[in-house]
Amino acid sequence: MDSELIARLRRDLPEGRVLTDPAVTAGYAHDEAEWAPHGSPAAVVRPRTAEEVQHVVRACLDHAVPVVTRGAGTGLSGGANAMDGSVVLSTEAMNAIKDIDPLERLAVVEPGVVNDDLRTACAGHGLWYPPDPASAPWSTIGGNVATNAGGLCCVKYGVTRDYVLGLQFVTGTGELVRVGRRTAKGVAGYDLTGLLVGSEGTLGVITEVTLRLRPRRAPEHTVAGHFASVVDAGRAVTAVAAAGITPSALVADVVLLGRTDAPGRAGDEEAETMRRCFEEAGATWAARSTDPQEADALFEARRLAYPALERLGPVLTEDVCVPKSAVPEMLGRIHAIAERHGTLIANIAHAGDGNLHPLLITPPGDEPARVRAQAAFHDIIAEALALGGTVTGEHGVGLLKRDGLRAEVGPEVMALNRAVKDALDPRGLLNPGKVLGPRAPLGTRY
Repeated sequence: MDSELIARLRRDLPEGRVLTDPAVTAGYAHDEAEWAPHGSPAAVVRPRTAEEVQHVVRACLDHAVPVVTRGAGTGLSGGANAMDGSVVLSTEAMNAIKDIDPLERLAVVEPGVVNDDLRTACAGHGLWYPPDPASAPWSTIGGNVATNAGGLCCVKYGVTRDYVLGLQFVTGTGELVRVGRRTAKGVAGYDLTGLLVGSEGTLGVITEVTLRLRPRRAPEHTVAGHFASVVDAGRAVTAVAAAGITPSALVADVVLLGRTDAPGRAGDEEAETMRRCFEEAGATWAARSTDPQEADALFEARRLAYPALERLGPVLTEDVCVPKSAVPEMLGRIHAIAERHGTLIANIAHAGDGNLHPLLITPPGDEPARVRAQAAFHDIIAEALALGGTVTGEHGVGLLKRDGLRAEVGPEVMALNRAVKDALDPRGLLNPGKVLGPRAPLGTRY
């Protein structure tokens, strides 16, 4: 790290913003992705304003030092992993909810606002922010925007991109710009806001987000069913979709949980239809919950599945998405992959929209098991693509899915992506190596 850069940052930023103690910076070196490579950052900077973010980017430009933006570090693809000698720009201190407008149904927040904190604040105004990743109690809005996070409700209400109206961000050339709008409608110019959502910190450093809100929804009806196999649970998912129901949540393992928030009698009818679909698909037990607290506890248990499985050993988390009609087939193929590679795979899923999260678990310190699990990881990606799916439904590409992205979109689309990256970040300063991979020599096709 250029000592002059450190001196400049410390001189021009308020005290306490720049951290260089290796014992501290090590805690910012990587996200939650098992086995994704990472380096050691030379410094961590925790700005509090957009202008401070701009200063950091411009200083790093002048000294040719990469910038890796990080939220809460809950990502599962290596997208926030540091490289040796880089500056990690943490947005954790930019955590103000600037405005909640009940009339326009929007919120303006800084990137460090925790997802659940925003949802709680919106509830006080009779409003609701739908995107709810499993990490919602800890993950930040900036990170959710960077990865285009989804969640349990996205089967009916969509993902983060559907709620981002506008952004303020710092480009790779150090410019502080605004894109998007605060109006309910607007079609002026290219959709640069949508472009930034899901870009994983490679196109800009987000400093403010304007979000669309919804009215608080009606009480939910919950249906639970137990199945003898994940394939049977997958058949129930297909049956629910075929019945014309769009559940507010539908998640599965051997226990399949479904919710509907349709109002009044319609909610009762949809819940009963879901229960019948579960039984007809082979559920050994299926019932509607009559206790909201009991139902909430079931969904909370689903959110805690990942940390619970971590107790068994390192967990490599997959995140593929297939057409709803292919869910049973994909679950069957995952089971076959697990047997073929001798790998323990637990399946959790946002099954209602085909987003599957196979969790590959290995004993601690077992190197052959790790190698087998990584091979199974790549086989799952290949099978998802073969069924017309995608390599990631919500976790992002980061470092772990770069080969999968190339396989999915092909060289021509990769070249288009690289052209966008070069336009917004011509020096390759922002999160280099992530999503598209390292830059290739001039004239090389990606």
